[in-house]
Amino acid sequence: MKLSDFDFDLPERLIATRPARPRSSARLLVATPQRLTDATAIDLPQFLAPGDRLVLNDTKVIPARLSGTRTRSGATGETEARIEATLLEPQADGTWSALLKPLKKVRDGETIRFNNDLSAVVEARAEGAGFLRFNLAGDDFDAALAEAGAMPLPPYIEGKRKADVQDLTDYQTVWARATGAVAAPTASLHFDDALLAALDARGITRSFVTLHVGAGTFLPVKVDDVREHRMHAERGIISEAAAAEINATRAAGGRIVPVGTTAMRLIETAATVDGHLEAWEGATDIFITPGYHFKVSDALMTNFHLPKSTLMMLVSAFLGTERIREVYAHAIEKEYRFFSYGDASLLMPGGDGM
Repeated sequence: MKLSDFDFDLPERLIATRPARPRSSARLLVATPQRLTDATAIDLPQFLAPGDRLVLNDTKVIPARLSGTRTRSGATGETEARIEATLLEPQADGTWSALLKPLKKVRDGETIRFNNDLSAVVEARAEGAGFLRFNLAGDDFDAALAEAGAMPLPPYIEGKRKADVQDLTDYQTVWARATGAVAAPTASLHFDDALLAALDARGITRSFVTLHVGAGTFLPVKVDDVREHRMHAERGIISEAAAAEINATRAAGGRIVPVGTTAMRLIETAATVDGHLEAWEGATDIFITPGYHFKVSDALMTNFHLPKSTLMMLVSAFLGTERIREVYAHAIEKEYRFFSYGDASLLMPGGDGM
């Protein structure tokens, strides 16, 4: 498999920089092997059957983008440098790994001050990242970060506009609970109270799992032979209750429909060969490409992904490379909105089953 197999031309005007409002008014392209149907997210229940189960990622995005000042004393007095920090992941020793720009402007042991309450010491640097030890912890840290930080919008949005206060709501799911992500599970951004009520009325159940989405989700594939690519690892949890719910739905003949590639990657990591799930916690770096045998996922709701990305490889594995090309060509022709704040697709390799 070559990287070029997953490339396509996308007009820049189709890259969404704001979400649809209300959330469930986003467009939904429903794709089976035989049919493409243009719909809206609020229509999702009509394409599912009573007894089907959605699997939702309840991770909560932190306002991980910080702007601060490094002050340094020298022979000619004090000098300052602006430092941008994007938090990546908490470490076992209490520090945070972070992307620091410009990294050359900081040294180990120096302090970056983000506001009157929040500062951090640079304890080490490695491979373009730094390790920060903040002056606060626990709830005090969370409160200070909420005050000082901004939502870590993806590069293709950040390049067009800076994050603002609206993104604190827009870039968070309505059920976000488990703090720890630095990117949103974006397929879930289409859900609101109206859609959840419609799903309930249709008899479609849901289970929550947790996968803390990392900044590595935006890393490009740099090898031509995609089999040589190594995925970033992300931390995930499947509770005993969620595993039991999913197993019971499958046993009763219902379909399992992960919402987002993060939920899909997590349950596919944890499932046995025959699709059985137990409680699970750990890190997953599963890389799903064409030829992968899906163990537990029957359908997938997901946004439209970047050319040559690992997520294009995942959806190609799920619905078939040729069919995904047709899906994306249709989406571009009909001017669906792409990427994190864009529209959604519902991929159903087994047909609509109705």
